[in-house]
Amino acid sequence: MYPGIWSQEFPDKAAVINAVTGEAVSYQALDDRSNQLAQLMWDKGLRRGDHCAIFMENNLRYFEVMWAAFRSGLYITTVNRYLTDEEAGYIIDNCEAQVLVASAKLAEVAQGLPGYAPDCHTWLMVDGVTDGYDAYEDAIASYPAEKLAEEPAGQMMLYSSGTTGRPKGIIRPPYEHKINEDAGPVGALQKMLWGFDENSIYLSPAPLYHSAPIGFCTAVQALGGTVVMMPRFDEVGALRAIQDHKVTHSQWVPTMFTRMLKLPEEERSGFDFSSHKVAIHAAAPCPRGIKEQMFDWWGPIIYEYYGGTELNGFTHANPEEWLAHPGTVGKPILGTIHICDDDGSEQPNGEPGIVYFEMPELPFAYFKDEEKTKGATHPEHANWSALGDVGYVDDDGFLYLTDRATFMIISGGVNIYPQEIEDALILHHKIADVAVVGVPNDEMGEEVKAVVQVAEGVSTNDALADEILEYAREHIAHYKCPRSVDFMDELPRLPTGKLYKRLIKDAYWGKTDSRIV
Repeated sequence: MYPGIWSQEFPDKAAVINAVTGEAVSYQALDDRSNQLAQLMWDKGLRRGDHCAIFMENNLRYFEVMWAAFRSGLYITTVNRYLTDEEAGYIIDNCEAQVLVASAKLAEVAQGLPGYAPDCHTWLMVDGVTDGYDAYEDAIASYPAEKLAEEPAGQMMLYSSGTTGRPKGIIRPPYEHKINEDAGPVGALQKMLWGFDENSIYLSPAPLYHSAPIGFCTAVQALGGTVVMMPRFDEVGALRAIQDHKVTHSQWVPTMFTRMLKLPEEERSGFDFSSHKVAIHAAAPCPRGIKEQMFDWWGPIIYEYYGGTELNGFTHANPEEWLAHPGTVGKPILGTIHICDDDGSEQPNGEPGIVYFEMPELPFAYFKDEEKTKGATHPEHANWSALGDVGYVDDDGFLYLTDRATFMIISGGVNIYPQEIEDALILHHKIADVAVVGVPNDEMGEEVKAVVQVAEGVSTNDALADEILEYAREHIAHYKCPRSVDFMDELPRLPTGKLYKRLIKDAYWGKTDSRIV
């Protein structure tokens, strides 16, 4: 299913609404414009399996570009709108995009992109133009709003966020079906796990370039529902959007929960959430205390899943399961979990190790990088793959994540997982955000340091650092406690909720030349 079907069923229904301005795009308009762009890309020589890209803020036109690619059998890469021209240009060139659609709002960066991607032959810009680009609106106007003679299903080829090196393109085999035959794997999960259908109104508060937001939004449209898109997340605006648009489903990252919970009571109370039936969160494990507060506030409507852009496995926890197993990210519903130590041996229940998912065959590859693909697989099982997360499984089969393998601190030969410490500290009322890293220690190899962003209106000083250290000693084992606290005005966290922890850690290890890509 796709907009080509829904434009006949209910042409005037909103496919997407801007949560702030109220501007909407109907299914008829979405179908027509995506057809026109599909016709343009066909005319430019793009065929099934070719690549295109999009570099845009949360813009209503995002969706017509996505659907033009999907209904043409193309791979489409969404490029992080916060990257520099060099970083974004690397991705556009690496993904072999032949067409890029950018927006005038990002013109300052967009104008430098052609210099980094010489094989991309068509550069289009919405809402205005800059040097090197043609006006998108004028370009598609000369093409008919008619579907292509053949509409093989396309898909996304997204890039990892680059927190540990250059971003990696994640590619899966081309789909064999036509675009109108089903709602895709994400749409199937939405229906099965959370009851999405054509009556769903879905709030998306996150950047569309990220895999979960754009995957969920386009799947909602494949099912005939309505997306309520926030141009950017703000706490009160998100709560108001649930009320004003009668949102039924939503998706969040844990930092959004934290920010909403730390609003003054008078700012977060009084909203009508009666339409809101399902709130989903992912992207990072949610601190247990934060999630318990969300249950107290919103009730038993909070669902959690764990899975990567690679779609190499997937776990899910409904509210009842999580309340019975606090802290879990759920049981596997796609793939079989294996917990392994550093040499690949499987661990018993309760013992942490690298989380591997077993699938019938490896469902992805890192684009043009066989070594990285091989590095993600188990040394003895080519169909077991890992994303670098550390966790354990309990006797009931529920998975718990303890941290990323690359963030583990080894102090005096003891493994310490920063996430546990961060989860405890974030509950302190004077802390807005926190990162725990290992820093050099001559005797122990590493020692634990907390880097804190304080809540609004809080002053930083030695007394506050001592207060935080004492709080840590009250809530976690002493050997895990930070030995010191530093303060930052703002931690380097993406709007997706992902923390660039390496940038913090490298500063303490003297790696001043470190870059995101």
